[in-house]
Amino acid sequence: MSIDMNQFLQTFFEESFEGLDDMENGLLNMTAGEPDVEQLNDIFRAAHSIKGGAGTFGLTSVTDLTHKLETLLDRLREGESEVTTDGINLLLESVDCLRSLLQAERDGSEADPEQAADITTRLAAMVDGDNGDDSAGAHEDAGSADEGNGGGGSGPGGGWRISFTPEPHLFMTGNDPLRLLEELSELGEIQVRCDSSSLPALPDLDPEQCVLSWTIELYGDVQREAIEEVFEWVEDDCSLTIAPLEPVSGNTAATELETAPESQAAGAGEVADETQQQKPAQQSGGGGNASTSSSIRVDTGKIDNLIDMVGELVITQSMLNELGENFTMDRLEKLQDGLAQLERNTRELQENVMRIRMVPISFAYSRLPRMVHDLMRQLGKKVDLQLNGEETELDKTVMEKIIDPLVHLVRNAMDHGIEPPEKRVELGKPETGTLEMNAYHKGGYIVIEINDDGGGISRDRLLNKARDAGLVENGAELSDEQVFDFIFHPGLSTHDEATDVSGRGVGMDVVKRNIKALGGNITVNSTPGKGTRFAIHLPLTLSILDGQLFRVGDQVYVVPLISIMESLQMQGGKIKRMAGTSELYEWRDDYIPIIRLRELFNEAGGGDLENELMVVVEEDDRYVGLHVDELLGQQQVVIKSLKSNYRPVTGFAGATILGNGTVALILDIAGLLELAQARDEVLTNGANN
Repeated sequence: MSIDMNQFLQTFFEESFEGLDDMENGLLNMTAGEPDVEQLNDIFRAAHSIKGGAGTFGLTSVTDLTHKLETLLDRLREGESEVTTDGINLLLESVDCLRSLLQAERDGSEADPEQAADITTRLAAMVDGDNGDDSAGAHEDAGSADEGNGGGGSGPGGGWRISFTPEPHLFMTGNDPLRLLEELSELGEIQVRCDSSSLPALPDLDPEQCVLSWTIELYGDVQREAIEEVFEWVEDDCSLTIAPLEPVSGNTAATELETAPESQAAGAGEVADETQQQKPAQQSGGGGNASTSSSIRVDTGKIDNLIDMVGELVITQSMLNELGENFTMDRLEKLQDGLAQLERNTRELQENVMRIRMVPISFAYSRLPRMVHDLMRQLGKKVDLQLNGEETELDKTVMEKIIDPLVHLVRNAMDHGIEPPEKRVELGKPETGTLEMNAYHKGGYIVIEINDDGGGISRDRLLNKARDAGLVENGAELSDEQVFDFIFHPGLSTHDEATDVSGRGVGMDVVKRNIKALGGNITVNSTPGKGTRFAIHLPLTLSILDGQLFRVGDQVYVVPLISIMESLQMQGGKIKRMAGTSELYEWRDDYIPIIRLRELFNEAGGGDLENELMVVVEEDDRYVGLHVDELLGQQQVVIKSLKSNYRPVTGFAGATILGNGTVALILDIAGLLELAQARDEVLTNGANN
């Protein structure tokens, strides 16, 4: 029976990329000269797992590189080689190369063979460099001494006899004897004999039990440690004997694999053939979807809750069906109770489904330590990266789209924000700068802060740049918030020279645009000489929100419930009019601007605001009052994108379909403020002219 190995490929790739991330994190936390042995063991195990899986699927390029990588890691964890900064950097480059090889195999594309060859050569050179003449002689002496006692050298006659008897449960551990034999064949020529004496009759055969054993003769100058390394992952699940071969005359044996049942040999051949055919199949397009597929690990507790909710929903639906079949008016109250129960069950089910999509922000943080490590080398800076709030959860779709903006902001802070060590010392600062990431929930939003203690942003310099670019009229007074917002204007930068790390004004506009596309916002605060703070506000999810419905004219609109501070009836004595067209309302010992939505949306009406309804909303610590005609109620709404179904419209975050089938627009508070400000400027300029 042939086995379709492609069904396991996606799982292999996912687990391999996770293993590479673990290796990278371990190497970044490693200190040269003082390695953590347990940390080295973890890195070695991750590399060994990737090598084993790659060998199973016939990914020879990955197997070859991980084999060299394992050799160096083994020497490091055994204390035979010293952990140096150059060694750690080479291991990090090896992780990068492995990642690119696996991505190429997954996507059916071509990897860079020169990169893999270069890394392999450098790994071999580092291993050989640790084996000086003295150490080589020592190994030879050890090998000679071990010939008589089965020690670490190669056996007499240049080979070993290996008896390998797996425990019956070996298959259940995910190990495959065929893969182990293939790894042995990479060490030298082998002759294999299979003992099938324990094989039961076909009716009694359990395919999940391993009942065969093997005797392998391995020819060549092979160290005993290399053989033990092959069986390292099964040493607790087998009986293993390794003994030197008796001297034999010149001829080496050809490799052969003998198995008693012909059907089993044929099956193994079919598996091997299919494994070799996988790669061409992927390159012809079979792996094309793998690169775009997405998966998520879900806690089993969340799945259990979901199953419970579905069960409650089925019970409620059965009750309503029974009511519908035998309905009379005296059962109306029971029907209403059933519908209320259905609503509760549906809401709980929806909330549980949304929780499944939530992932910790460590998913986005994961690539930052390596990037900071590489930039420190490139820029010659010292930076302490602090990651806080790693368990804060965010919708996976939002998470994936926020990674690039975060990467750009960190690169910008490393390049333009934090000063070189010598300059920091001159300024009386520690030579190591601090780059801090904080993530936390605030209402229905998640806030991500990027703080650095670098040189900060010069407000005057940025304002002058904006004036030179014609963005600000001479003599115009702007708030700090308005000035720092120019950072996100395309092509505008306070730095005169572009660098390889962050270009001149290119990218920050994209950062803001991408965050806006997620329904979020970004603000900047900076103090020259002390540092800069970027704060990103993002919705927890892009698909569903709790909203307040209200009417303006003949149209119904929705405002996110989390943005609402208060709904009130305006008192005439608290309404103040400023110069021009602006109106303010006295609210909680402060004055907030009033936006007349009728006028903003070009609806007929207007007039006196006394006793009219106002909804006070918050946007990034700013408060504004929305004048509305009628409050209609609260409900959860499913967000539909205006951009994909129509076009982007300033002031609106999306649309939704109400229960009666009509469409209601969802307000974007930040966009409304921009519209209102632009309208006031137009009206004020018109009045002055």
